[in-house]
Amino acid sequence: MLNEKRLRLLLFAAVAALHVILLFAIAFNVDTLSQEAEENARVMKLTDLAEAPPPPPEELPQVESIAETMIETDTEPLQTIVAPGSITTTPSWDDYLPIHKVSEPPRFDERDIMASLVYPPIALRSAIEGRVVLELFVDRNGLVQRVSILREDPPDRGFGEAAIRAFTGRRGAPARANGEPVSSRYRYPVSFRIK
Repeated sequence: MLNEKRLRLLLFAAVAALHVILLFAIAFNVDTLSQEAEENARVMKLTDLAEAPPPPPEELPQVESIAETMIETDTEPLQTIVAPGSITTTPSWDDYLPIHKVSEPPRFDERDIMASLVYPPIALRSAIEGRVVLELFVDRNGLVQRVSILREDPPDRGFGEAAIRAFTGRRGAPARANGEPVSSRYRYPVSFRIK
């Protein structure tokens, strides 16, 4: 029994010593590994990569010629001949000159605008009068390309929408700068009065 206790004690001491040795070994290896990792992180190597040369012409895909044979037809293609200078491009919104840079503002027929202006039914039933300030984008041909509401008083009564409908697609005399027609931005007030 005494031998058995000594053997257990000796075995326990041997296992404990083995554990201590393993712990020290791991602890020292971790420190040396972390130091090596830190040193490697500080070093940066730049290398040039050599570009691969282009493939030889034999390896490039061959493109067939598009029209090896010509096909004749009896019908002629539909063509539209346009007179020189008749094609005009619509300028971008940045190309519209502000009104202070033109010598003559665009002009519209006031009677025609008033005839096409529809008083909003909601405002008419409520006996509300209003005023709208529009910004018209008029191109060099005098066509209103875009309409935006700058101010509507009172808001949300339908005055702005009615004014936009009256000017959408309308044509007038374009603005002029130095005698030439130009695209311009023009502020136009519209008043709604109950008669």
